[in-house]
Amino acid sequence: MSHRMPKSARKQLGSRKTPSAANQINRVFKFNTNLGQHILKNPQIAQAIVDKAEIRPSDVVLEIGPGTGNLTMRILEKARKVIAIEVDPRMAGELLKRVQGTPVEKKLEITVGDFMKMKELPYFDVCISNTPYQISSGIVFRLLEMEHPPRIAVLMFQREFAMNLTARPGDNLYNRLSANAQMWANVKHVMKVGKNNFRPPPKVESSVVKVIPKIPRPNLNYSEWDGLLRLCFNRKNKTLGAIFRNKKITAILEENYKRYLAYTIEQNGDMSIESNNDVESLVKQNVNKVLTETGFAEQRASKMDQVAFLKLLYAFHQISATQNSTTDAPSQDDEDYNTWWNYVHGNFYHENNMCTIA
Repeated sequence: MSHRMPKSARKQLGSRKTPSAANQINRVFKFNTNLGQHILKNPQIAQAIVDKAEIRPSDVVLEIGPGTGNLTMRILEKARKVIAIEVDPRMAGELLKRVQGTPVEKKLEITVGDFMKMKELPYFDVCISNTPYQISSGIVFRLLEMEHPPRIAVLMFQREFAMNLTARPGDNLYNRLSANAQMWANVKHVMKVGKNNFRPPPKVESSVVKVIPKIPRPNLNYSEWDGLLRLCFNRKNKTLGAIFRNKKITAILEENYKRYLAYTIEQNGDMSIESNNDVESLVKQNVNKVLTETGFAEQRASKMDQVAFLKLLYAFHQISATQNSTTDAPSQDDEDYNTWWNYVHGNFYHENNMCTIA
């Protein structure tokens, strides 16, 4: 068993405790609610979460925020290996005590650290977490942005956040989070969990969500996709026409287009648009053309699904391609300019670096 723990944590380990001491640990341990420490105490719910993860005997499971190990011990019964990432050295120490001398001791690796600050993550097949609510969004998108995401993630969230994740176009809670998560994964609400199932009880109700990343992965530039959603959901109940006429939004688009022109100069050595007035006029013209041709001028982001947003993004690309037909599209790996994309999923396919809607 591999344990990367600071000396201060090791000094506090003391004598060994067996799994039967779990209730005693949970009763006397002082939890830090500022770190989102609300330990799941209901064994039936803990078992249901592990069962929903569909763990295979060969799986490596990453658990974020294991606490005193109420979920961890059940995961260890099913998985080949468990990597537990815990930000609180005291909690990590209690978890270590709990497994010492047990048959599953060698299957557990404890890392003391902040999941969101770890530069590199180890390989894992499944992710399970009684998630600290203040980093819920960060955890979801860190998992979905991975080049090789887990096969499945079963995550506990604040009820409203979970409802945001699973909301559909037209629902009151449908927002950028909903559209973004559902582009990259199939998201399903599993069960509600009342606040009295935790120690100490949180102020809000909770829900468990199952996240299954899509295979094959959408071949889509995440930053560009997310940027479009940020613009569209800036005022989700306003029409796209009103949003894209907003001065702040127009200024963002103008700045992006200037960056594009700078890239064109670097590649081709010429540029037909030179003045700021020309750029402003052209951007407005392009936006109006896109919204008119797509019929999205009167649409609201709160009613649009992923296909609609992809059509919108594609329409902007078509404008760019028409005006710069002699310019090769930069690679999707180009850090300075991320515009071109290929989407391979559903009704979309790619051909020669261009995306076509069937």
